Amino acid sequence: MSEPISIAGSRIRTASGAELAYATRGRKRREADPAIVLLHGYCGSSAYWEETLPHLESSGFYIVPDLRGHGRSGAPAGAVYAMEDFADDLLELLDALGEREAIVLGHSLGGYITLAFAEKHPDRLRGFGLVHSTPLPDTEEAKVGRDRTAARLLEEGAAPFVNELAPKLFAAENRERMADKVARAAAIGLGVSPAGAAATALGMKARPDRSAVVRSASVPVLLVAGEGDAIVAPERTFIDAQGPGIRRALLAGCGHMSMMEAPAKLAEAIAGFAEAAASGQA
Repeated sequence: MSEPISIAGSRIRTASGAELAYATRGRKRREADPAIVLLHGYCGSSAYWEETLPHLESSGFYIVPDLRGHGRSGAPAGAVYAMEDFADDLLELLDALGEREAIVLGHSLGGYITLAFAEKHPDRLRGFGLVHSTPLPDTEEAKVGRDRTAARLLEEGAAPFVNELAPKLFAAENRERMADKVARAAAIGLGVSPAGAAATALGMKARPDRSAVVRSASVPVLLVAGEGDAIVAPERTFIDAQGPGIRRALLAGCGHMSMMEAPAKLAEAIAGFAEAAASGQA
């Protein structure tokens, strides 16, 4: 396991006994505004957002944690990290920071956690969003892949899996053109706890269909997809969700990593949504 790459310099200790690392950026424009939480994806860390945050800091108060088993956060004992476990970590973080309400936006794995949080703690949300994520459960083929990934991580460590994964996260046309960013994504992933990543893989496998959480949401919802995403196809992000409270953003020239591939475009979508959700105009 490499030294974690993370922007999270603050910590709390959760009920599980593990440390949860986080960063904060920006400030609230109005006292009543909710905090905005950015959750990173699988085998990532808060550093996934490092290029996007400079475009966002003037638009609100952002909380950017390292998820359990990732970055500088601890990896509590357990064979499976359920999405609900991550959601409870987030609740503890919000409580520790004195934030009653939040807008929670999750990338990939972070989106699965966002949906679990929306289901368990709807009273704590002013809005939520999925960034290259989906409310749909794993296919049967994907579930087999999760088992294979977990076993491989425990047997081989993180490096072989992460180095294979990183290029696939980017749109095909960006893999060579953005080779430095592909390398950065891989370097971030090398800091993951192999046991924590294995437990997370099994938690993703077990997650239920949460399409109804999106369709029936009583708060605004942002759905962001990349045209060239080979991990989560746009139709799996957008599903058939309709309604005035649902915003969709399809980013051209992006795969699964718009926060690196097109940070200014992603920031524009996030900031516009957050402002509308905070003011009740979404």
